[in-house]
Amino acid sequence: MEKIKLSIAGEIAMSESPGETMRKWRELFAISQAELAKHLSITPSTISDYESNRRKSPGINVIKRFVNALFEIDAKRGGMIAKKLSEEEKETEEYFEVHEFTRGILLSDFVKLIDGKVLTNNELVDEIKIYGYTLIDSLKVILEMPYPHFPKLYGSIGDKAFIFTGVSTGRSPLVVIRVAPTKPKAVVLFNLDKVDPLALKISEREKIPVIVTKMEISKIKEALNKI
Repeated sequence: MEKIKLSIAGEIAMSESPGETMRKWRELFAISQAELAKHLSITPSTISDYESNRRKSPGINVIKRFVNALFEIDAKRGGMIAKKLSEEEKETEEYFEVHEFTRGILLSDFVKLIDGKVLTNNELVDEIKIYGYTLIDSLKVILEMPYPHFPKLYGSIGDKAFIFTGVSTGRSPLVVIRVAPTKPKAVVLFNLDKVDPLALKISEREKIPVIVTKMEISKIKEALNKI
């Protein structure tokens, strides 16, 4: 459940309109402003001010209290919303795993953490910031994953690196990304000695750096999940 809470908090923190995102989640949990305010020991007008963006963007402590309150109120009602969110997350676990960072990091630092080698768009790695990664079973996603799951690859924050496992040339993931409306900030191809020339050409055209690494997946997750 902590992972879901972190995802919601990250979505609010990175939103161009944090107040609207807070309202969205409050309404998804079917909680009134008055009920939330009472739980937080503040006035309903304070909730209203945040949701209408009349107050400055909430800090991390405010967001954390807000998200915890949603789940605490839901728990008193039987935890149905939390259960639904948890079930939705489990539906995607066989295809991919999303991890949100608590802060953004430069792609160049990300490359060092995974002992990666940049193959294309090397000039961009010191400019691009990412806020998480998605670990993807390439064949399962391309061949088996239901279409409605695709937007979930990006989690709550879109600026992510996609790490593809089970790839043979790297062509298929890049072709899919080429036609996708939303794109990752970087692509990592796991355990490849040679990458398909077309995949590299697509990455250069789309300005999406391609990185290769042979670091064990367990070690990659260990390094990145600390962020």
